[in-house]
Amino acid sequence: MAADKALRVAVTGASGFVGRALLARLARDAGDVVALSRAAAGWPGGVRALTVPGYEDAALLARAFAGMQAVVHLAARAHRGGGDQAFESSVRGASAVARAARDAGVGRLVLISSIGVNGNRTREQRPFTEADAPGPVEPYARSKLRAEQAVAEVLGASATSLTIIRPPLIYGPGAPGNFARLVGAVARGWWLPLAGIHNARSLVGIDNLLDLISLCLDHPAATNELFLAADSQDLSTPEMVRCIAAGLGRPPHLLRCPPQALRLAAWATGRGRIAESLCDSLQVDAGKARRLLGWMPARSAAEGVREAAKGFLAPC
Repeated sequence: MAADKALRVAVTGASGFVGRALLARLARDAGDVVALSRAAAGWPGGVRALTVPGYEDAALLARAFAGMQAVVHLAARAHRGGGDQAFESSVRGASAVARAARDAGVGRLVLISSIGVNGNRTREQRPFTEADAPGPVEPYARSKLRAEQAVAEVLGASATSLTIIRPPLIYGPGAPGNFARLVGAVARGWWLPLAGIHNARSLVGIDNLLDLISLCLDHPAATNELFLAADSQDLSTPEMVRCIAAGLGRPPHLLRCPPQALRLAAWATGRGRIAESLCDSLQVDAGKARRLLGWMPARSAAEGVREAAKGFLAPC
């Protein structure tokens, strides 16, 4: 989004980590911003808020989207246990949001998906690209793929264009999930048996992701395109721990443990998926967004993780 363009933008899932950060950016840069959320929350000045019971009522959503030039769809069931059926509401919600955007005459729908649609890991330093066949492993990732397909089907013959972004782990101050747990472990001074891991993980900082979303709101080259998102630098898990420790001003407490032993111990205690995310490589080639949109991540992953850790436990 160009700085001199005051776009009218609606955001679903506005109370989540990415949603709140995006609203703060749009409140500064956009012209008219509507925040849709299941939970009432405090919003930046100038943001119009709408509390919704869910995202399956296309007629209600169409009224909220009236006059909007772009919609960013973030709302989805978070990473939690359950099979495929547990995530069906996210697929139905994405379809309803697409129908609402189409019926309201919205010019562009930006759908935030997940790199999990591509798969859980990469091998032999071959990063994921947009051309790869989908290979989702977890129910959450499979629901993201079904949501992409449902939205594309709804918008296929309409005047509303679709842009899909698949980010890997998103980090930043206050980020939930695995990043929060890793920061907490380092902050508590725990010894972590991760020094023997030699992998490469792509991440994306929240500010870098917001830059990409902003570009996708109205960039002509983003019309009906899929983009993978990632910082310009990959980190190994031990490097990530060291960056977090540096940001917190603490020494990194790393123990050397054979990765296979770590995996076996984790699976035996019901933490196998966490061990996979710590031990496996997951690399993303985000060159398409750089070539077509001119997107350049402003911060490297090392710098971004350090800065995120500094503010992570800071009092509000």
